[in-house]
Amino acid sequence: MYGVLASGYADWPIIKQLAWLMGKVMNAIYNVLDAVGIQNIGICIIVFTIVVYTLMIPLTIKQQKWSKLSAVMSPEMQKIQKKYANKKDQASMLKQQEELNILYEKYGTSPTGGCLPMLIQMPLLFSFYPVIQNIPKYVDGVKDVYMPVVNQIMATDGYQKIMETIGSASPVLVNPEKFDYTQADTLVNVLYRFQDATWATLVDKIPSLEGIVSETTATMGHLNSFLGINIGETPFTLLMASLTTFSIAGIIMAVIIPVLAGLTQFISVKLQPTQQTDQNNAMANQMKMMTYTMPLFSVFLGFTLPAGLGLYWAISAAVRCVQQLGINKYLNAKGVDKLIEENQKKAAEKREKKGTSAREINKMAMTSTRNVEPVKKSAMTEAERQKKLEQAAKYNKNAKAGSLASKANMVSRYNSGKNSEDK
Repeated sequence: MYGVLASGYADWPIIKQLAWLMGKVMNAIYNVLDAVGIQNIGICIIVFTIVVYTLMIPLTIKQQKWSKLSAVMSPEMQKIQKKYANKKDQASMLKQQEELNILYEKYGTSPTGGCLPMLIQMPLLFSFYPVIQNIPKYVDGVKDVYMPVVNQIMATDGYQKIMETIGSASPVLVNPEKFDYTQADTLVNVLYRFQDATWATLVDKIPSLEGIVSETTATMGHLNSFLGINIGETPFTLLMASLTTFSIAGIIMAVIIPVLAGLTQFISVKLQPTQQTDQNNAMANQMKMMTYTMPLFSVFLGFTLPAGLGLYWAISAAVRCVQQLGINKYLNAKGVDKLIEENQKKAAEKREKKGTSAREINKMAMTSTRNVEPVKKSAMTEAERQKKLEQAAKYNKNAKAGSLASKANMVSRYNSGKNSEDK
């Protein structure tokens, strides 16, 4: 499973580039800690996790604002959905969508308001795993520890077949069909996944490596040791060995990281704003189930994957818990009304940037199309207007017989005579 994760999405577009960037951050952190005398990958992972999640705080706040407003909107939204629950005709569906749009407009948000921060965060989160899984690929100081043994392996006749046989088996699981075992970087990647039994197998195959392997494993044991746990090994392996020897201390060390990963994940989920949903609602039941199943899944992965990944999950969840407490305090102090007001203001600004303001749109909607064009006030003076009328009368008086003007004169004389008779 570890090998599948390592070789799966690590080469995806965007993920690969982000992993390279995250690797540069990890390498810089390792160099800083090394400069002050701290040579430990576990501590490096902790600092790396804190730094990265701190940089993502703006996105986290934006997403939590949407979650808080969504929780407030939820009762009204459920009423609308219940109102049209059994109506599947097009008119009812359009009316439902219209009422939902009005609801979103009321709170100054949109159905996709929380999606953008999540879409930005997800590639970042996925890019962390290749870095944690293959530290030597991104951290030069760790890679340098393996290079002496790699150079000696590559100087051995038939090394490629030997390494492919060891590397394709558990717990390494680096497929020779996908990775080139003639490359030094591939061999470093393979050796980083070795456990004690795997190193012993390598020495059995190539006895000349015994001395350099002892030096390498001693150095890596120091770099990988965190709270007495080798973060390069899976806690499940340590647990099985401890159960065989009835070592209570070993059992505790084997379970501490997976349990912490699950516990911190559970607390982090519980601290997030929740929507007030109908208990009979299928989606509500699914969300409730996810609250408990995801931490359990984290415990399972914490046992079956190298302890370094479990440590990352535990620390990332702990950082999210601290951030969530701070964000909750910030949002509660601001209040929902203030959040709604800010959202409405931002929504109005976006509409104005696109063109017409919301106020102008409403005004235009209430205005008859005949009145859209404003009536222009004449700039002609009264004397000029009278002169124009006199010229028109003179023209009509001298009009030719049969013309429109002469016919108009006939109608005018008829009306004048009629008015005289009436008097």
